[in-house]
Amino acid sequence: MTAAGPGTVPATLDAGVLDELRALVGAEHVLTSDGDVEPFSRDATPLFRARPDAVVLPSTTEQVSAILTLATRRGIPVTPRGAGSNLAAATVPEHGGIVLVLTRMNAVLEVSGAELLAVVQAGATTAALADAAAAQGLLYAPDPGSRTVSTVAGNVAMCAGGLRGLKYGVTRNYVLGLEAVLPTGEVLRTGGRLWKDVAGYDLTRLLTGSEGTLAVITEVTVALLPLPASTGTGVAYFEHLADAGRAVARIIADGALPATLEFLDRRCINAVEDFAHLGLDREAGALLLFGDDGAPDVVATSLERMAGACTRLGARGVTLARDVAESDALLAARRCSLPALARLAPITMLEDVTVPRPKLAEMVDEIDRIAGRHDVVCATFGHAGDGNLHPTIVFDPADGDVRRRAEAAFDEVFRTAMRLGGTITGEHGVGAAKRPWLAARLGEDQLALLRRIKTAFDPAGILNPGKLGS
Repeated sequence: MTAAGPGTVPATLDAGVLDELRALVGAEHVLTSDGDVEPFSRDATPLFRARPDAVVLPSTTEQVSAILTLATRRGIPVTPRGAGSNLAAATVPEHGGIVLVLTRMNAVLEVSGAELLAVVQAGATTAALADAAAAQGLLYAPDPGSRTVSTVAGNVAMCAGGLRGLKYGVTRNYVLGLEAVLPTGEVLRTGGRLWKDVAGYDLTRLLTGSEGTLAVITEVTVALLPLPASTGTGVAYFEHLADAGRAVARIIADGALPATLEFLDRRCINAVEDFAHLGLDREAGALLLFGDDGAPDVVATSLERMAGACTRLGARGVTLARDVAESDALLAARRCSLPALARLAPITMLEDVTVPRPKLAEMVDEIDRIAGRHDVVCATFGHAGDGNLHPTIVFDPADGDVRRRAEAAFDEVFRTAMRLGGTITGEHGVGAAKRPWLAARLGEDQLALLRRIKTAFDPAGILNPGKLGS
């Protein structure tokens, strides 16, 4: 899980190129000193790091186009980046070159209640979009854990998931149109303001989840929904995490489609309680957080049905939030899982795998067995409703052997997920972190097709090179 060394793509950022970049965006927006570029040598993925030759911060689509035209002409690698909150090393500049940071382009350009859509620039945060929509009584449904810092274009590039994925879907379900710049400088507009449009190949969907390998997204048009009239949340505690997995299956079989269905294992519960002091049951083996939204009577009925399902599956305790404040506190328990675990050791390796929902309990048990075999400290939390688990290994790198054990454990986790009919990543993406397992997941024929698509968009191979293993 280390970053690759220098690649074969030439990086010719000589004085002339730097002068051209400064002329395009202003000298203050071209960073080259060690201290200035160091924060952009990594993202939120631990153990991956590579120094860029320059960091460039454009403010317009025209500037992005000119930068990419220059980079293609000179064969300079370009790594697009938003806030760098991704967990797949997708914005680590493995081949040096330019890190193209889009956070200056951060405006919410439009929110239309009549059309149920919003238009935002690439660098607008997910929270800013959600707040702008909510101010007009509308909901932007995608809800990644990093919503306060992650950018909308970054969410699109990685096809981010989130806590509402079971009921509302993920980012791809809300992208209506994109403005994107090809590596050769052409500005492309895909889709638009229509909820129905099947003219030609669906390039909007192709670019969504393409992880910065095909084009640089500069503007996004997203679908919105009416804001639900009410929300409600409950929590059930179980002796074992696998029991919580079986409760998930019962909840879905009973006909419920929760807006929230999340779980934490015992190690997560205790880390969160130490961090946030929310009054969680430290003796429980697992916590299942469930919730719904909609009309008040519908929400009340849904919560009672889910609570009943948990009780029938042997929950040691079930509690429904009495008000919005209690509901927010329960959701906070899930949202702060990663920062809470990060306090346990210097290195926090958070991964994600997805399995078919009926295999959730089996996968949870397998993760525990794998952690034991490799003698690593592993906590698991995630989106129980859609089978997306986040096994998280924490360790001190001063232990010279623990990193090897952690990497071996995750190798087994990924292969177990695939054996159970699942995938190596449900929402974090591939990036550099999951690249070693991509061929096993897709097969060589499909991977070769992806590379041909990459070549059609990026004939010089400058955009996020190496992320498809080539």
